[in-house]
Amino acid sequence: MERVTTATFRELKARGEPIVMVSAYDYLTAKFSDEAGVDSILVGDSLAGNVLGYANTLPVTMEEMLHHTRAVARGARRALVVGDMPFMSYQASVEEAVRNAGRFVKEAGAQAVKVEGGSGVHDKIEAIVKAGIPVMGHLGLTPQWIYQLGGYKVQGRSASAARQLVREARLLEELGVFSLVLECVPWRVAKRITRSLQIPVIGCGAGPYCDGQVLVLHDLIGLTEKTPKFVKRYAEVGQIIKESLRRYRDEVKKREFPTLAHSYGTKRKKRTQQV
Repeated sequence: MERVTTATFRELKARGEPIVMVSAYDYLTAKFSDEAGVDSILVGDSLAGNVLGYANTLPVTMEEMLHHTRAVARGARRALVVGDMPFMSYQASVEEAVRNAGRFVKEAGAQAVKVEGGSGVHDKIEAIVKAGIPVMGHLGLTPQWIYQLGGYKVQGRSASAARQLVREARLLEELGVFSLVLECVPWRVAKRITRSLQIPVIGCGAGPYCDGQVLVLHDLIGLTEKTPKFVKRYAEVGQIIKESLRRYRDEVKKREFPTLAHSYGTKRKKRTQQV
């Protein structure tokens, strides 16, 4: 079983085969995702709300990201593991950006990192790439910039904003990113960017014309209560979990569980046969 690499991404785009990516945050869901045949697992800073209970992604620390990336790396034998660089792990300086990107690879077992932003962080992205660490770009709705964006809004809807997105995407390609995530972008804009770049473009609420798609695993299997418009729910695991816990609670309260079938006995001494 060969590991998916950044070269695999390019090969998939070249032959027109869509890239399948999910965001997962722990060993077990990474193992399930890997066994299901996904091409890549993003350890997204979206774990902020889905795992850690934060209101947005800004409080997530490097140590939290490394902790979860290590768990995912242990569960993923085939899929390309991408660590999401959290807020202020790369913005302050080139040196800090390279050092923290290196920690994802050296300490956490990721094969690449994801960095939000374009021209505003171009020097950091360029330095990380030059250090030999593959970088996945991220444009459109960039959650680490929500205070500047004014909230979680679709990006690139006006003609000028769309042109700026195209320019930023081309810049990232020139800087050497191996792929690009487009989040919450009109499908026509995403289609134009996808066709204009040689690198794979992964859509997240960016329509059907990208080279691949990424969704948060918790969203697509129904572990979260509210999901964006672009998410398709393939299961309602959250409801199954709640119903199972209610049944467990009720059976314990009624002393219906555990039964002796779920209990351990003691060893009986063998009786000596009298002659």
